[in-house]
Amino acid sequence: MLEIKDICFTRDNKKILDHVNLSIDTDKFVVITGPNGSGKSTLVKIIMGIEKPDTGKILLEGKDITNLSIDKRSKLGIAFAFQQPVKFKGITVYDLLKLSSEKEINKNEACDILSKVGLCAKEYVDREVNGSLSGGELKRIEIATVAVRNSKFTIFDEPEAGIDLWSFQSLIKIFEDMRKIVKGTTLIISHQERILNIADEIILMKDGKIEAKGNKEKLLGQVLEKPICCKLGGSKDNG
Repeated sequence: MLEIKDICFTRDNKKILDHVNLSIDTDKFVVITGPNGSGKSTLVKIIMGIEKPDTGKILLEGKDITNLSIDKRSKLGIAFAFQQPVKFKGITVYDLLKLSSEKEINKNEACDILSKVGLCAKEYVDREVNGSLSGGELKRIEIATVAVRNSKFTIFDEPEAGIDLWSFQSLIKIFEDMRKIVKGTTLIISHQERILNIADEIILMKDGKIEAKGNKEKLLGQVLEKPICCKLGGSKDNG
């Protein structure tokens, strides 16, 4: 379980998070949604340690991780996938999977992971992770790097951002199979109805606070009554 206790965060004299309290159970598929600027991205960056809260605590399985570095949180089992996957000139997909796994894996194991995220392993395992790959291909490779780690708590920040409609449709299928790919809890920030529709639980944020939290059946209708974003992937914002 991850617990967020009374988290506040201010940037440029603007309160981004305002006394946020939240608990996320183990082995759940959870989606955070809400208007642009509501604090979503800031919250998950604080969970990962990319940003530091002004006040409050973060507990992972009862352990206070508030002041731990990103790498220490990673070793405890927290993984983070950015809106725009990072490119690594000179590093192959196989190299990246080996680095992500933090253990020695052979090419057959790497190919198995790539197959699970919908990539033809023979075509991709030795490719360089650079600008020759499309946004959809990079997203799948990033999911593969998360999957190979078997993290306890995996965060995806707007995974649909920057990809075309065809890639988005394929991405939905990957997330539908996420329980088979990634163990533990998956937390996704998204505006997309199709991603909201496969959640165990939805968290609605507004003005730096948790406005509502509940199962899909309880909250999906409420969320869809208030259009959040009309474009695929939404727009980049500070929250």
